[in-house]
Amino acid sequence: MKHVKHFFDIYDLEHGQTVIRSVYLATDEPEVLQEAKEKYQNYNFLVDETNAKSASLDKRYSPESAQGVILDIYHLSQCDYLVCTFSSQVCRMSYELMQTRFPDASWRFKSLDDVYYFGGQNKHDVVAIYDHEPAIELGEIELKKGDLVSLAGNHWNGYSKGKNKRTHQEGLFPTFKTINLIDFF
Repeated sequence: MKHVKHFFDIYDLEHGQTVIRSVYLATDEPEVLQEAKEKYQNYNFLVDETNAKSASLDKRYSPESAQGVILDIYHLSQCDYLVCTFSSQVCRMSYELMQTRFPDASWRFKSLDDVYYFGGQNKHDVVAIYDHEPAIELGEIELKKGDLVSLAGNHWNGYSKGKNKRTHQEGLFPTFKTINLIDFF
């Protein structure tokens, strides 16, 4: 919730007033709503509890669940700020639809686990711009300037996970020591 709080704090400052802090909560764990209401009493949570129940593992593949997912995607895409996990297709699709509402929605989200990617997309490589001596005990890999690394994900703690194509090592590396490789035809 710290990212939600941060968004609302900035919004209040920019608009010179305190707004009602409404949060659309999409979850496949119905107990999360009760926990959120108890822990964050100064927020108004909008949720369809029927959607949450139909998204549970035992009911996930029912027509009601599919309808609930579609509704969640739509409602999430209508939010001013999106906090979710980009490992979730629901999150990524909501973000994609959000792009139709704003000229640049790139600052209107916070992914809690992964970089944006299109499911089934081509590889995503980065190039090392600095050498890196790894801390092997922490699961890090060596980088030499110019190394190509296949990106597997961002850990949002300053490190990314990937496979160095020169050494064939897989592991963590400091994200700032790489840049995106622009692949063009």
